[in-house]
Amino acid sequence: VLHNVDLQLHKGDRLCLTGRNGSGKSTLLRLIEGELNADEGQIWRAENLAFSSLEQELPTGDEVSVFKAVASGYEALGELLVQYHNLATNLNDDGDVRLLSDLQERIEAGQGWSINHRIESVLDRMGLDPDKQLSELSGGWLKRVAIAKSLVSNPEVWLLDEPTNHLDIPTIQWLEEQLLSYEGTIVFVSHDRQLMQSVATSIIDIDRGTVTRWECDYQTFLVRREQHREVEERQNRKFDSKLMKEEAWIRQGIKARRTRNEGRVRALALLRNERAQRKRSRTLRMEIDAGISSGKIVKELHNVSKSFGDAPLIDDFSFILQRGDRVGLVGPNGAGKTTLLRILLDGLAVDKGQVRTGTKLSTAYFDQTREQLDPEQSVADYISEGREFIRLGNKDIHVVSYLGNFMFSADQARAPIRTLSGGEQNRLLLARLFSLPANLLVLDEPTNDLDVESLELLEELLLDFKGTVLIVSHDRSFMDNVVSSLLVFEGNGVIHEIVGGYSDWISSGGGFQLAPTVGIDSDIEATKVSKQNLTLVERKKLKSERQRLEKELARLPEQIEADEKKLSQLHHDMSSEKFYQQTEEEKKVTFDQVKELESGIEKNMQRWEEFEQKLSTMDTDFDR
Repeated sequence: VLHNVDLQLHKGDRLCLTGRNGSGKSTLLRLIEGELNADEGQIWRAENLAFSSLEQELPTGDEVSVFKAVASGYEALGELLVQYHNLATNLNDDGDVRLLSDLQERIEAGQGWSINHRIESVLDRMGLDPDKQLSELSGGWLKRVAIAKSLVSNPEVWLLDEPTNHLDIPTIQWLEEQLLSYEGTIVFVSHDRQLMQSVATSIIDIDRGTVTRWECDYQTFLVRREQHREVEERQNRKFDSKLMKEEAWIRQGIKARRTRNEGRVRALALLRNERAQRKRSRTLRMEIDAGISSGKIVKELHNVSKSFGDAPLIDDFSFILQRGDRVGLVGPNGAGKTTLLRILLDGLAVDKGQVRTGTKLSTAYFDQTREQLDPEQSVADYISEGREFIRLGNKDIHVVSYLGNFMFSADQARAPIRTLSGGEQNRLLLARLFSLPANLLVLDEPTNDLDVESLELLEELLLDFKGTVLIVSHDRSFMDNVVSSLLVFEGNGVIHEIVGGYSDWISSGGGFQLAPTVGIDSDIEATKVSKQNLTLVERKKLKSERQRLEKELARLPEQIEADEKKLSQLHHDMSSEKFYQQTEEEKKVTFDQVKELESGIEKNMQRWEEFEQKLSTMDTDFDR
């Protein structure tokens, strides 16, 4: 997996590991932490170095509380804290009081109260209920539990493997701030290109067993890597040309053997060996059968509302999905994205409104939970359902050749699905999805666990697809590159349709409220990220907000002046004798108008002061 690796990590580094699925990124993380031993070579770590890992897999356990899951990182002391927490919550008799006192003494002896305080502080700031069972939590909340567990130990080196999986956009932005404000060393694996660009100070690229460190940001790395690959390709072509000439010479027959240069023969053997050792990167090739065209109107929703209990998820929403649209669904976890998909696909009954389906509709659905996969079924059987060939458009393709387009070897095609990594299982789901003739693709978090090159190829495929696409994703760059419009779920049933991608929405003044800030050390107030560390998207959002405030501020003096003129005229009218000759009802109307104008002027004066103060703060932040 890894060969002859030389790498140094320094305090304060924020390193992003890149490479294709299966290239060795998770293996390198385990080597760094000491969870895995190298076959050869040496690994040196500073003494008493504290590591903490955030794994790809979500926490599990039906009867495990959030508090216990987070405290489990402290082993024996953590178990004492869990017992104390459970007992204090459900105190019944004198026996419990004595046991509680005993636990308190043992915790004090181990100086565990500072750890307990840290755990409770992190849970509080992340909005996690310590008494909730893990079985009650969604994927996004389970990911928060995993992050909390990795944070409470206050590590010097923080290792994160795909930290954005299952997180919604507000939480990803919150995590971005945590990574930027973290003072230790960070090594992370991610497919979120915006996070990589914002956070990483260096890129560690793993390609065919070779590890290369690039001292630059992610976008610069892409340019430099492409240049490096072009040079490598030219060198390989030159090498292959030389090898071809030598092979032709050795095959010239008896005449060549009479004059054969033994040194040249040995050199040819070395060339052959070098050629055999060269590792070629497999190429991912995707294509999709769009089937027959659907009708012009694919789905139509008219004044649709849907609630579960007292929680409105969709409120009076109207929407038309037309053939060829590529629509992205974005919003916090639990805001109603899956509910809308179920209404569109499964015919989930709505509380109010009408849902209309177009003609000639054929749907293919990508399920992020991988529930469609049978772990014991072979990869080939899952794709072909027992057939040798797959019909794609107007041609038949052998199932092994088709899987080869998705970077599966012949051995993997015969192996059970349980032997595949998370990224490979996602690729298998995509291979199955693209083998079906469909004119409506519904993709629920297709980017999880995919390497960046696979993501970019998937983007190209979706852009070329002639049918209609619905995508649920928290990958901001993916949304920017693929969708033509967004459905933004803002909570409480409010859904807005936005033309363009995620960045277009942000630049027009949109944005989600960030998740609560969580401090690394509970004894220190959460560190505020300076504006110089803001991402480009966040800077655009701040700039857009400042422009909005400036427009509002420009209108206020005119509004105040107009109201003061009206108020002055009313005062003039009230000073005349005719005013007091009116009925009480007529005079009351004038008094009410005066009161309303005075109140409006006072409020606008306060807003004027507030807007100037906000603009002053924004200007200071930008100057910093």
